[in-house]
Amino acid sequence: MSVKIRLARGGAKKKPVYKVVVADERFPRDGRFIENLGQYNPRQEDFLLNFKEDRALEWLNKGAQPTDTVRRLLRHAGVWAKFKAKATAEA
Repeated sequence: MSVKIRLARGGAKKKPVYKVVVADERFPRDGRFIENLGQYNPRQEDFLLNFKEDRALEWLNKGAQPTDTVRRLLRHAGVWAKFKAKATAEA
């Protein structure tokens, strides 16, 4: 079982709002997920991104792989740098 941190789409037609979720890669995009980490709204001028940083770091440490888009969002929030700093400190 490969666990991914990815986006699940919600909202109306042409007005997407996304949830940042942890899910098995075999589950459908908007289907079952393991944990909801937060939300992402790209339609605002300064896009809305809020999620549980501690839980995201915990899942990354457990081996969950973020998708490219989620990795970009994690970099923007500064979580990816914390994860990489911790990984290099342990090595």
